Amino acid sequence: MLLNQLEELFSGACDELAKLTNLKELEDWRVRYLGRKSSLIQALRALADLPLEERRSAGARANEIKKALEASLEEKQKELERGLSSSLRHGSLDVTLPGGKIPLGRLHLTTQTINEICNIFVGMGFQIVEGPEVEREHYNFEALNMPEDHPARDMFATLWVDYQTETGEKPMLLRTHTSPVQVRVMERTSPPIRIIAPGRVYRYEATDATHEWMFHQVEGLAVDKNITLADLKGTLFEFARRLFGVDRKCRFRCDYFPFVEPGVEVAIDCLACGGSGCRLCSNSGWIEILGAGMVHPDVLRGVGIDPDVYSGFAFGMGVERIPMLRYGIEDIRLFYSNDIRFLGQF
Repeated sequence: MLLNQLEELFSGACDELAKLTNLKELEDWRVRYLGRKSSLIQALRALADLPLEERRSAGARANEIKKALEASLEEKQKELERGLSSSLRHGSLDVTLPGGKIPLGRLHLTTQTINEICNIFVGMGFQIVEGPEVEREHYNFEALNMPEDHPARDMFATLWVDYQTETGEKPMLLRTHTSPVQVRVMERTSPPIRIIAPGRVYRYEATDATHEWMFHQVEGLAVDKNITLADLKGTLFEFARRLFGVDRKCRFRCDYFPFVEPGVEVAIDCLACGGSGCRLCSNSGWIEILGAGMVHPDVLRGVGIDPDVYSGFAFGMGVERIPMLRYGIEDIRLFYSNDIRFLGQF
């Protein structure tokens, strides 16, 4: 019978209320017996399923119990507050004691790494610039020596934005690298140019321990007269020494990127084994940290810079890869899991 259940509920609530000693316990009691999901509220909602006569008697008793519990709650609250006030007056509670420490926030590991990278290049005379994350196809591909039918586009799994203007303009996309920022700067700035472009980039690919659909890059560009591959090597070697330590060794090997010629892959000796070979470096002794190269003449020509007068170099790196190498982090997804236990270590 519902009436019996209500009486048992009332009796148990009153017994429990009498034993409460602080306002926190009182609030928990209120939620348990008078909250929206309490047993009493559930009983009131069940009245509609009872016969008419039983519904009347049970409904009346349920409302009486609800009012009685609310009155008892109010009285208990006053009693506890009076006790707290008395404790304060008689000094049993020392309000001069220091409170509990409030946990301080800190910069995310990715942000710390971006700041460190940027500070190194700013110290070498580079300027920090940013650009739009929703980008035009021209800046993301065509201006970087990748026309519509270029096979290098297959290197970038692209997230397209369904956007079409009345003039029939091509759809936009989430940028796959921060290189479009370099193109925009070269369009509106005459050499000499020396910039770095940090920011988020996006790739349409499955997420696993080494791949994310969104991650961060820092790319750099220098354009001036008489810039050579030796300038590129010197800049990146100094960057590696400042970021990973003065004893770091660097290796440059040929690689292909459509917007530079020649292109190079830059690696450092393994942080774990010092170059002797281990699991981290696949027993090669070297770990790739970035790609780079001399800016392709067609890219310079496309933004109105004469490649017969000016030359330049460009480079780019994945930000998350740096702390993964430094601290032995094996899963890139940890960066975006918002797990305080992980983030608090840095």
